[in-house]
Amino acid sequence: MAQRVLAIPSKRYVRRPIAFLTSDEVAALLAAPNLNTWGGRRDRALLLLAVQTGLRASELLGLRCEDIALAPTGYVQCRGKGRKVRNTPLRKDTIAVLRSWLAERQGKPTDPAFPTVTGAALSHDGLQYLLNKHLDNAGCNCPSLAGKHVTPHVLRHTLAMDLLHHGVDRSVIALWLGHESVETTAIYLQADMQLKEQALAKTDSTGAQATRFQPDDQLMAFLKSL
Repeated sequence: MAQRVLAIPSKRYVRRPIAFLTSDEVAALLAAPNLNTWGGRRDRALLLLAVQTGLRASELLGLRCEDIALAPTGYVQCRGKGRKVRNTPLRKDTIAVLRSWLAERQGKPTDPAFPTVTGAALSHDGLQYLLNKHLDNAGCNCPSLAGKHVTPHVLRHTLAMDLLHHGVDRSVIALWLGHESVETTAIYLQADMQLKEQALAKTDSTGAQATRFQPDDQLMAFLKSL
């Protein structure tokens, strides 16, 4: 019976290209939170961290204050799939924003790094809600975001595509994102039209010339008889 079950073929489905944000869309999203409010400062720090590290939604939501190290070198430690722990380095601009946020947060080491107003950890629905809210605001200044369905995983894809565009090796991208296999990053090569266009530009032209169809006398006579 077990062999018969294993022999059942996988359901076929259409694999659609992955979604990711352009650099202009990322800039618009990060500029959307209102920094005059506590929630806006929290959201800007959270979104910047998500875009720069490519952490999964569950990894972001599980971060505690003690998981973010800002000195002597900045990095964030997360527990990914299979309870595997990995460290992801932080850029200087991200370190500056996180340092300011954590100073305001004033949480204990084991407290959620990005809590709700009641101090509890954000839920997946809460994360998607705040993302949707800022996407709506960002869409006013970046029309390409209007109507675009963006999830926290799209931010993860965005980081992967950015690394790919900057020539980072696929093995490093897999290590960065916590993938089990380098082959998992193949989806980003498939989605990268820019790399495909660069490859096309390196190929030789076939020299084929566009021609205009010329009907023969028999066809013209037939058309005139209609």
